[in-house]
Amino acid sequence: MEAPGYWDDVEKSQEGMKELNRLKEEKQAFEDLQRSYEDIETLLEMGYEENDESLIPEIEEELKQFVETFESMRIKTLLSGEYDKEDAIVTLHAGAGGTESCDWTGMLYRMYSRWAESHGFSVEVLDYLEGDEAGIKSVTFEVHGENAYGYLKSEKGVHRLVRISPFNAAGKRQTSFASCDVMPDIEGDIDVEINPDDLRIDTYRSSGAGGQHINKTSSAIRITHIPTGIVVQCQNERSQHQNKDKAMQMLKAKLYLLEQQKQAEKLSGIRGEVSDIAWGNQIRSYVLQPYTMVKDHRTNEEISNVDAVLDGKIDPFINAYLKWVNLSPEEKE
Repeated sequence: MEAPGYWDDVEKSQEGMKELNRLKEEKQAFEDLQRSYEDIETLLEMGYEENDESLIPEIEEELKQFVETFESMRIKTLLSGEYDKEDAIVTLHAGAGGTESCDWTGMLYRMYSRWAESHGFSVEVLDYLEGDEAGIKSVTFEVHGENAYGYLKSEKGVHRLVRISPFNAAGKRQTSFASCDVMPDIEGDIDVEINPDDLRIDTYRSSGAGGQHINKTSSAIRITHIPTGIVVQCQNERSQHQNKDKAMQMLKAKLYLLEQQKQAEKLSGIRGEVSDIAWGNQIRSYVLQPYTMVKDHRTNEEISNVDAVLDGKIDPFINAYLKWVNLSPEEKE
């Protein structure tokens, strides 16, 4: 029989080892970067001493790699928020625009999935609702990986797409909107009291591809917290009971964050402003016609290669946001 507190000690020990390994990896990364810097210095000295122009391409490549690694490490130092290291729970909702917006929501889901894959993160779908004709009406998915929330918190807000509509026979330019909400997956028991009378719990049939329960049983759960209007949904688990437990965990996390934000008087700091999914509220615009450009309206970061962005290359926007959000109000103006 284990002594009282045995498993708490085991958990603390595991957390301690995880932190120790993380620090070792950071130390190794710094030492590798330092060696890279010294290698570039050596190549430069050789080039000057021997007047050897053939070394220029190698030096340029080494310098490019050094700058990318240095920038990645520098951005990590900005991830100092209380929940930045946690996994991220992302919810996408189609907004004004009908089928167009559902298709756009599907494109965003693919973009974030590709981004996660490129970083070695995994994606787990928690809730999925297909569009009537195409795309996705809404999807909630969890991104598992170190600092997933710290990076993806930059994506919360309304995303706007401008393109020639593939669903319009006249070939007219169409504007579509989708919202992205991001919250950290706070593990463990959260000290939040919820009055059962404040909850409306609905069951519905799961939807989406895969899974033996899909469209067979009403195992999916939707919980509405009436006082705040917060809605959470889960259909991924194998039973209604498990879906309810996961949804309650998400609800507690949201209510906990909401209370923390109220106390700190900075609601936008963790979850972001909740606004209409329509014109004038977008944080980022993706323009495919009449020109190609993706622009973040908070940081003014711009990228002309829209295809690369939609294929998951969103790190420049994430990095620009992390720099911008750490500026003083005067510097942001």
